[in-house]
Amino acid sequence: MSANLREARAGKPALLIVDDDALIVDTLTFALGADFEVYACESRAHAIALLRQLPQPPQLALVDLGLPPKPHAPDEGFQLIADLLAHSPSMRIFVLSGQSDAANARHARALGAAEFIANPCDPAVLKTALLRALAFGAAEPASAAAQAGGLIGESAALARLRAQIAQSADAPFPALIEGESGSGKERVAQSLHGLSQRAARPYLALNCAAIAPTLVEPTLFGYVKGAFTGATANKPGYFEDAQDGTLFLDEIGELPLEMQAKLLRVLENGEYQRVGETQRRVAKARVVAATNRDLRQEVRQGRFRSDLYHRLSVLTLAVPALRDMGRDRLLLLEHFRAQYAAQAGAAPFSFDASAEQAWLAYPFPGNVRELRNIVIRLITRHAGRTLSAAQLEPEFDLESRAGEALPARDMVAEAQKELERGGFRLDVTLQAWERAYIEAALRLTHGNMSQAAKLLGVNRTTLYSRVGSDAGEPHGGSPAPLPPGKER
Repeated sequence: MSANLREARAGKPALLIVDDDALIVDTLTFALGADFEVYACESRAHAIALLRQLPQPPQLALVDLGLPPKPHAPDEGFQLIADLLAHSPSMRIFVLSGQSDAANARHARALGAAEFIANPCDPAVLKTALLRALAFGAAEPASAAAQAGGLIGESAALARLRAQIAQSADAPFPALIEGESGSGKERVAQSLHGLSQRAARPYLALNCAAIAPTLVEPTLFGYVKGAFTGATANKPGYFEDAQDGTLFLDEIGELPLEMQAKLLRVLENGEYQRVGETQRRVAKARVVAATNRDLRQEVRQGRFRSDLYHRLSVLTLAVPALRDMGRDRLLLLEHFRAQYAAQAGAAPFSFDASAEQAWLAYPFPGNVRELRNIVIRLITRHAGRTLSAAQLEPEFDLESRAGEALPARDMVAEAQKELERGGFRLDVTLQAWERAYIEAALRLTHGNMSQAAKLLGVNRTTLYSRVGSDAGEPHGGSPAPLPPGKER
């Protein structure tokens, strides 16, 4: 690691630029270098490798969607947004891309990008946008809600989660927090710690996705002088520094298999060793892990140890997706609107009846993170105004499928594995997926057929016929009954 990466650079906010066009990178570095400490990368792999070397992740990032090996498609850029936020959830990401159609812009924002800016862009305008983003701190103020873990809402789904937290907070066993990206898993970990008898003890968080595989062991367990090149003094690891408090391991699914075995040993008997020493040490910290992956599927595919999964999941807490939290969308809107309007010194915006209905119908595939970013953009663009649904809907990624892991997995590879297992029937699979999406759309819209058809991207009469078919009626027959009081 070079000296300039070992030393934290003071005085300027850090900006990561990821673009494979050297001319664009040079121009942006020249235009923004006076105000930002610029780190430039030409690919997603290069960006992740650089981040793992930096002592602190940059506060800001400018990324292109068209990156190698597929510079004419947005896939790598979409994946990079997810990777950057997995590495540093507080990073403010701006997409600067020539692939600037509305669908790409909405999808980038749903993934967690703060803003989408079409390229070419006036560097002065870009600088203003970046500096404004710094004013909106990602960390919430020390309000009562934040101190309680930031779990805002009154829905049944959130009530169940709060009950789980209360029951699990003082347990000595490991806990596993499951939930989609952007749903607030670290808030749950903080709540577990804050409501436990360990609350006055250290709380340390380590993002497993943010560490190079070769550095995971010395980071977790520490090392002694001379253990490897660059180990010039003894250094404790996270287990030692956490003492008898809580150690939160985020993105646990990223942990290399070799390290999974060593973590399992700590969980089973508390024993570990610093790298390069033979002395046995005993860990006293409670381990809380989190993942947005399906670890059961990871176990089946050989990427996660089954014994570690069963040890971690003694207590499992499921963080609900925002689409399952009903009118909590409005409570979160009020919370973030007041917070960011105060930070910006601006009058809050408001919704008319149509905008409120659209807000409640939108599934928020990027969860609370997406909602927060939308509020920030609305404060910036529409302070003091009353917005209609037509003004609000450009913020929504209506092309994304609710609940789909973003960005999409390699569907061809998954299909190949399914076919290799044998016994596959395409017609049965397609019918099952169709039924599932129809049911999901009707749940999200509380039985409103018009809104459900819009979510599904079909016309209303088509949805009527599909619902009738699913109910066992002839194609084109009367639709299946809906709960009393629900609109057709």
